[in-house]
Amino acid sequence: MKMAGLYIHIPFCKSRCVYCGFYSTTGLEFREKYVDAVCSEIKMRPSVEAISTIYLGGGTPSQLSTEQLKRIFDSAYIYNKVRNDAEITIEMNPDDVNKETADALKKLPINRISMGAQTFNDDRLRFLRRRHSARQIHQAVDTLRQAGFRNISIDLIYGFPEETLEDWEADIKEALSLDVEHISTYCLMYEEGTPLYRLLEQGKVSEIDEELERRMYYTLLNHLEAAGYEHYEISNFAKPGYRSRHNSSYWQGIPYIGIGAAAHSYDITTRSWNVDDIRQYIKGMEQDQRLFESETLDEDTRYNDAITVALRTCEGLDISKLTPKQRTYCLANAQRHMDAHLLKFQHNRLSLTKEGLFISDMIMSDLILI
Repeated sequence: MKMAGLYIHIPFCKSRCVYCGFYSTTGLEFREKYVDAVCSEIKMRPSVEAISTIYLGGGTPSQLSTEQLKRIFDSAYIYNKVRNDAEITIEMNPDDVNKETADALKKLPINRISMGAQTFNDDRLRFLRRRHSARQIHQAVDTLRQAGFRNISIDLIYGFPEETLEDWEADIKEALSLDVEHISTYCLMYEEGTPLYRLLEQGKVSEIDEELERRMYYTLLNHLEAAGYEHYEISNFAKPGYRSRHNSSYWQGIPYIGIGAAAHSYDITTRSWNVDDIRQYIKGMEQDQRLFESETLDEDTRYNDAITVALRTCEGLDISKLTPKQRTYCLANAQRHMDAHLLKFQHNRLSLTKEGLFISDMIMSDLILI
């Protein structure tokens, strides 16, 4: 089976951030058994030819020891054929970076670091319940550079309660001063079930208005593009040659295998997801059972998936890959957005214009099949 990507979910966190809706646990005592289970699942899943990306996400993968990470990579390389030029990413928090860990990570196959900076304002970091300070972000990047890492990405969040456009511009300028290769940005989301959502329900915080969010987004675009970053996906910016190859495979509809609790897999015709409970996941793997659910993707679902991922990218949707019926439906529903200069159609590709980026969800909803 040919696959492009291997995603390995490491759900451990020292503490949970106020906004996080991903599956995670503070049960650090499960780490050793979880690594055993992950290695067992890698062995159990079909052998993969020509893996071009491996991504350790979380949670906080840097909560594992170097030895535990090495065991996971050993399994990945033993049971799969990983390309020599593969992009190998690990997510980290700034407070987990020191000279010892950075030097140790450099001895592993890892060649890309994705770090959750979020903001350079210490008050907002405390609001998010992040454990690091703004100063530690700078220290972490410096330490990783000294260890030899030449591909670093940071995440930024905007749209905090009471945040001003000037506050956001200060964060952007601080991020640019780090001169990292990649920047991912997200507006603060109020997901049900998170502590942040409960604060919203209780009236203790309020969302920023849509016009301010729009101005923040386009301010971001202007600053990063002026600094030489390529805006290649709605939320992602890269210096030339430094796009996230792993995430790009998701947006291009390329198959991938997900390993670990709550991890998703996709092989074009089916999508599956592992049980999102660490105890059940470990117990299942101890009995050589992968506990998961799956769905078969029909033609309409695959079309909707193509709309909602391909249109996120600067290349857009290749219309020639759709069936004649899908092309007719898509272009008919896209016409009014093209007339309004929110979509453009060039070289058989449908893509968002700069004006359409901010309302992309609304545009996509008009193109999908109900």
